[in-house]
Amino acid sequence: MENGRSNTDGSPIFDNLDIDLIMKVLANTAFSPFFIFFMPIFYYFQGFQLDHPKIVYSSIYWIFISLFWFVKWYSKLYRNQGSLLFGPSAFDWSEEIVIITGGSSGIGELLANTLAVRNVAVVVLDIKPIETENYNIAYYECDVSKWEEVEAVSKKVIDEIGEPTMIVNNAGVVQGKLILDLLPEDINQTFGANTLSHFWVLKAFLPGMLKRKTGHIVTMSSSMGMTGVAQMSDYCASKAAVIAMHESLRYELDNRYNCPKIRTTLVCPGHVLTPMFQTVTFPTFSFFKFLAPSVQPVQVVKRIIAALDDQHSQTVYIPFFVHFIPFTQQLPSFLRDFVQWVSGADYAMESFVKVSGRRSDEGPLPAGLEVKTA
Repeated sequence: MENGRSNTDGSPIFDNLDIDLIMKVLANTAFSPFFIFFMPIFYYFQGFQLDHPKIVYSSIYWIFISLFWFVKWYSKLYRNQGSLLFGPSAFDWSEEIVIITGGSSGIGELLANTLAVRNVAVVVLDIKPIETENYNIAYYECDVSKWEEVEAVSKKVIDEIGEPTMIVNNAGVVQGKLILDLLPEDINQTFGANTLSHFWVLKAFLPGMLKRKTGHIVTMSSSMGMTGVAQMSDYCASKAAVIAMHESLRYELDNRYNCPKIRTTLVCPGHVLTPMFQTVTFPTFSFFKFLAPSVQPVQVVKRIIAALDDQHSQTVYIPFFVHFIPFTQQLPSFLRDFVQWVSGADYAMESFVKVSGRRSDEGPLPAGLEVKTA
């Protein structure tokens, strides 16, 4: 068990049954235009007349589903200046240079190693080295929360590797303290790693993308950036800030820099099974785990790589329940508080111990506690 949830191999199949799996099945069946298209045809060949309710209603449902997916598809196409008839040109990963901040652990480490297997030149910026056997991963020691270090490292990267074509702003830290318990050092570290690092990395590497008028910027935020919970005030605020920054960046690229071909992807995951959140606790009842499952880092990495492959600006919400978090703010207060209570979010950090991104003034990890690999 980890964080009250089982993620070991060999568990019963129902342990892995959650809303995400059901939605994936429904997306390819009951919510699929291709699948529903055959329903009225099936009824017709069963001998029903064209005006029979089964044929009429199934046809109406097919039209409704088709319109839904068309609007969703066209919205994405419009955002990315796409063609109705032609897709983007083939993507050659071997020509890409990817910068990943916080790439020595968790999602960043897995992403770096996965891209390296694709023969991509990967540059990791972190305060500690990445453990890897991939020859095409270049590590540069850098505290990305400090502009002076990012500026100095960026010159070395450009000179030794080349101008990055993709940026993954992934560095992050969590303190897990009540607002009055946060030290000035805690708040500075949180906003430095989670927010300011995005600005510094963009200041250093975006000019090269603007010259080429192409590139892709991935902003790692969090589901916590769309809401607020106890004992995470600094984390929630820092992640909300980068969501706003992402939106502003998109419109600056479109309307002021005239570089719409520079793509921007926002990633807002829920709880990911990485060392940073290994001491978080959640409700253990089955219905909660069904509605709000934790996700493995590989699931997030797959979505990031798919977005880069897609060559489209987009927003990635994972798992499925994250789509509904922004709407909870519009609920009546008693329903909003009920959702907060059911989630257990205000008590998830009660026993939290910071294991990732510990500063020297915080001392070593408590005895008996080890950093678990993702």
